[in-house]
Amino acid sequence: MSGKLYLVPTPIGNLEDITFRALRVLKEVDLILAEDTRTSGPLLKHFEIDQKVFAHHQHNEHKAVAEIVKFLKEGQNIALISDAGTPAISDPGFLLVREVLKHDLAVECLPGATAFVPALVNSGLPNDRFTFEGFLPVKKGRQTRLKELIYESRTMIFYESPHRLLKFLEELIDYFGAERQASISRELTKMFEENVRGTLKEIKTHFEENILKGEFVIVVAGNTEPAPKKDDKYYKK
Repeated sequence: MSGKLYLVPTPIGNLEDITFRALRVLKEVDLILAEDTRTSGPLLKHFEIDQKVFAHHQHNEHKAVAEIVKFLKEGQNIALISDAGTPAISDPGFLLVREVLKHDLAVECLPGATAFVPALVNSGLPNDRFTFEGFLPVKKGRQTRLKELIYESRTMIFYESPHRLLKFLEELIDYFGAERQASISRELTKMFEENVRGTLKEIKTHFEENILKGEFVIVVAGNTEPAPKKDDKYYKK
């Protein structure tokens, strides 16, 4: 009988956010795949989980997939965790899931922590329809992606690192306008959680005057103006 691949969300900050089911699965599987064993080690130790742990990250993901599929076919149950949150959401996991499904093997994703959901819900911006953009390309394709989003009417969600945040806010102002409403959350679920709401200009001013630390979730209101039609004199490719 073949094994099953479990995708197990881990806390994004507060250890109390792990579920009873996640703990049970992590204790019962034959091995755990972790994005960074150094990061996952303290978490697993805290919950007294002593299963075998192997590294599974973006640098070895392609090579490791075949061996993981082999283990599953031999009947081993495997859990995949990322450093924080739900695997495959801006983290390794997609390639593995796709390959496992190609071999008609079982995949089960547990519900749990992910950073963009609380950031969206507490932003005060419309959340009935939204688009998750995650981390934009650092170089090639970045400007193209932003141009495509100028007339996006749904609320947009981005991830950004501390050292690129101010530059990213400048880009958002250039493409969406300084008065576009937005919300930025950092250190979600942790002691120093911060949620800053206002226009892009106001938010940029705030972070120019405060310490940039932690991972940032940027939620931006969609465009309320209709996109120009191709025959419109203001239309731009």
